[in-house]
Amino acid sequence: MSERATREETVDVVWSGSWVAERLGVALEGDGELQELLGLALRRNPKRAHLLVSNVLGKHVPQRPSVVHGAGFELGERVRALLGAQEARRAVVLGYAETATGLGHAVADGLRDAPYLHSTRRPVAGVEQAGGFEESHSHATSHLLLPEDRDLLASGGTGADASVLVLVDDEFSTGNTVLNTIRALHALHPRERYVIVALVDMRSAGDRDRLTVFAAEIGARVDLVTRSTGTVALPDGVLERGQALVAAQEAEQAGRAEEAAGAVEDVDSAPVTRVHLDWPAGVPDGGRHGFTPAHRAVLEAALPAMADRIAAELGDAAGPAPRHVLVLGFEELMYAPLRLGTALEAALGADAEVRYSTTTRSPVLAVDDPGYAIRTRLVFPAHDDPADGPGDRYAYNVAGAGFDAVVAVVDSTADTPELHAPDGLLARLAEHTGHVLLAVLPSYVPATAAPSGVPGTPTPAPERQEPAVLPEPLRGPDFSSYAPQDVGWLLQDLSDTELEAPTEEREEAIQSGGAHYAESLPVEYQPSAEYQALFTAALEASAARIARAVGTVTETVLAERGPRPVLVSLARAGTPVGVLMRRWAQHRHGLDLPHYAISIVRGRGIDATALRWLAAHHDPADVVFVDGWTGKGAITRELAAAITEFEASGGPAGFDPEISVLADPGGCVRTYGTREDFLIPSACLNSTVSGLISRTVLRADLVGPDDFHGGKFYRELADSDVSGLFLDTIAARFDEVAGQVEAAAKELLAADRAPTWEGWAAVERISEEYGIHDVNLVKPGVGETTRVLLRRVPWKILAKRGAGADLEHIRLLAEQRGVPVEEVDDLPYSCVGLIHPRFTRGATGADGKAVQGA
Repeated sequence: MSERATREETVDVVWSGSWVAERLGVALEGDGELQELLGLALRRNPKRAHLLVSNVLGKHVPQRPSVVHGAGFELGERVRALLGAQEARRAVVLGYAETATGLGHAVADGLRDAPYLHSTRRPVAGVEQAGGFEESHSHATSHLLLPEDRDLLASGGTGADASVLVLVDDEFSTGNTVLNTIRALHALHPRERYVIVALVDMRSAGDRDRLTVFAAEIGARVDLVTRSTGTVALPDGVLERGQALVAAQEAEQAGRAEEAAGAVEDVDSAPVTRVHLDWPAGVPDGGRHGFTPAHRAVLEAALPAMADRIAAELGDAAGPAPRHVLVLGFEELMYAPLRLGTALEAALGADAEVRYSTTTRSPVLAVDDPGYAIRTRLVFPAHDDPADGPGDRYAYNVAGAGFDAVVAVVDSTADTPELHAPDGLLARLAEHTGHVLLAVLPSYVPATAAPSGVPGTPTPAPERQEPAVLPEPLRGPDFSSYAPQDVGWLLQDLSDTELEAPTEEREEAIQSGGAHYAESLPVEYQPSAEYQALFTAALEASAARIARAVGTVTETVLAERGPRPVLVSLARAGTPVGVLMRRWAQHRHGLDLPHYAISIVRGRGIDATALRWLAAHHDPADVVFVDGWTGKGAITRELAAAITEFEASGGPAGFDPEISVLADPGGCVRTYGTREDFLIPSACLNSTVSGLISRTVLRADLVGPDDFHGGKFYRELADSDVSGLFLDTIAARFDEVAGQVEAAAKELLAADRAPTWEGWAAVERISEEYGIHDVNLVKPGVGETTRVLLRRVPWKILAKRGAGADLEHIRLLAEQRGVPVEEVDDLPYSCVGLIHPRFTRGATGADGKAVQGA
C-alpha cells in the first residue's frame, strides 16, 4: 500500500484534532458531525493559540472541489428557503477575507439571484473604500470593502430599498467580527434584516446572548444559518501553554532541519507549464469589487472549456496521466480556482481524483501526525506586492500528499518575479509533485468612471499600473553590431552580468526543474578554423536559396499585411531574418519598414512590456512576428497562447499571433519562404551571426514586471563576428532571384497554406520510439539540431539517409562532441537532434563528451 493510501486510511480513524486535545485539553463539544468537519492545529498568535481547521472549506486541507462548493451552495439554498424567493432576490452576500471568500461566493450561488462582495486586505489604487471593519482574533485584522458599484451594499445595486445582508464566515466563534461588520454597515445603510451564515457555530452561551441583545439594540432581525453547532472547551491557561508548545515544536523542528541540512539530496523538480484559460472578458476574477448574477451566468458557460484546457495540458505531460491532482488557489482568490476544480472533476471523471485548497497568509505550526490537522507546510515569499510589505506565505498539506500534478491559479497582479523565483511558490510546489501548471487570471479593477454613467459596468484591467515611461529600444553600435536602422532591440542590457554556465551544468538544472533555460546562458561556442571554413562555404552555397526564401516570405507579408507592416523578430534566431526581410522591402520596393526584436521564452510567454511598447508606438494590427524556422511548432503555440493571455489580462488588443518564417519544415505556420528543411547558415553559429547578441534572459532577480527581458552584447567577440558578412552575402543575390521570388510568391498566395503540424506528429512518434517521453528533448530540423550540438547535451543525431551537404556541419559538430549520428529512413526532416534524457553530469565521460550508449 502506498504512503498516501496508508495516511488516508489513518485519517479516517484518527480525529485530526486529537494531538492538540491530548496536549492542551482543548475539546470540541457538539453534534455528531463536528469532528468530521473540524480538526485542530496551533499557531503563533497572541490572541488565540488554537486554530479550528475545516475539512470542507478548501483552505488548509485539500478537499474535493465538489464537496467544498456543495457545502456553501447548500447553505445558500437554506438561506433562500428562509427568506423566500422574493426576499432572496433583494439579498446581498458579503464574505470575509481571506478564508471565507470562496465559501461566501458559493452561498451566493445557492441563493441564485444575489450579487456578491467580499472584504479584502488588498487596497487597489483609485478605488474608493465603501467601508471597513476589524477582525479581532486574526493575525491580519483590517478588512476593506471596495465595491465597484457604490449602491451594492445599500440595495444590491438595484436602487431600491435596503436589502437583506447575508454575512458569510467559515466559523462563528465569538461573533465579534460579525458584530463589528454589522455595526459599521448599519450606520451607513440601516436595514431590517441580517442573516449570518457559517459552516460551524462555536459560540459560548454568553456570546449567543450578546448577539440577541445586539439585534434588539439596532432594531433589526438577525437570523443564523449553520451546518453544525458546538463549542470549544478551553481550560485555564491554554493560551500560554499553547504558545509554549508551539515554541517547543518550532525549536525541535529547527534542530531537525539543521541536522538534515548537511545531508540534503538532489531532488528532481517538476516542470512548470503555463496553461492559457481564455478567461471570459468582463468577468471579475472574484468578488473583491462585486460579482453579479450576470457574471455568474457567463462564467458557468465558460467553465467546461477552461477545464478542458487544463485537462489537455495535464494529458500532454511526460509520463502517465496524473490521477491525483490539486487545484491550488491563492489567498483571497478562492472561488475561481474552486470552480475550475469542480469543472476539472467533471472533465477528468472517474479516471482522476481532484482536490482543492489555497495558499494563505496565516502561519500555522505543522506536525506530521495523523491526529493533527496540518501535517506539512510549504513556506514561500509573498508574490503580489502586498500593501503591508513582504512576508512569508504558506501552503498546507501539499507536501507529502502524493499529488501527481498541481494546478496553481493566481491573478495577474500576483504573477510576479517572486512567484517564479527559486524560492517562490512554483519552485516549492515543483519539489513535491510531478507537474506544475500555472493558470493566471486577469486581475479586475473597476472603471474610475463607468461607461455611459451606468454604475457597475465591468471593465477588466490589470491591477498593476503601467509605468509612466516605457524604456526605449537598444540599437547598434552601443548594443549589437547591426546598424542602428536594421533593428531596435526591445531588451535591457545585461552585458555586465555574469550569466554563463557550463553546458552540462545547465542541462542538469533544466531537466531537474532546478532552473529554467532562460535563467542562464550557455558559454558561447567558439568555432574552430575548420568549422568557420565550413560556415563560409555553406553560406556561399546556400545564399541564393536563402535569398529566394527571404524574398518569398517578404512578398507574401507585403501582399497580406501591407502596405507598411511592422516587423517584430523573435530574438535571437528571428533577428537576422527580420533584417533581411527589411532589406528586401527596401531594395525591391523602397519601403523603410520598422523592425524590432522581442523576447519570447518557452514556458514563460512573450515580453509583455515589449508588447505594450509596440502598442504605444504602432498599430498592433500592423505587427508581423518573424522567426527563422519552425521545428515542431512549440514557439508557434507559445506565441498564440501568450498573446491571448496578454489581451485577457488587459493588454492592448489587436496583435496577430501568426509567425512568418524563412523555413517551415514542421508545417506549423501559413506564411513562409519555403517548407524545405535545409541549412540556414545563421543556425550554424550563435551570437557571432546575430549581431553579437546573446539568447534572451528572463530571471526574477534581474527582470522586474515592467522591465524588458534581458540580453548581452558580446563586444569581446567582434573579431569573430560574421553578422554583416551573412547579411551582405545574401542581399547580394536579391536581384538574381527576383524572378523566381515573383513566381513563388504568386503560387503561395493562391495555395492552401494551412498548417499541417506534421512535424509535431513526427516528434511525438520519435519521442516514444526512442524512449524519451518528452517532446521538449526532441529537436527537429537542421537549425534545431545545430542548436542542440552548440548549447545542450546531445544524446544522438538522427540523419535522413542520403542527406548531403546540408549536414556537413552537423557531422563535424557531432564528431567534435562524440555524439553518434544514426542514419534513418522516412524522416520528415533532414535531421533531428535528441537531447540526452534524464541527464546528469554522469552522462558525460571524463573527456566531457556525451555518452554514446543509451
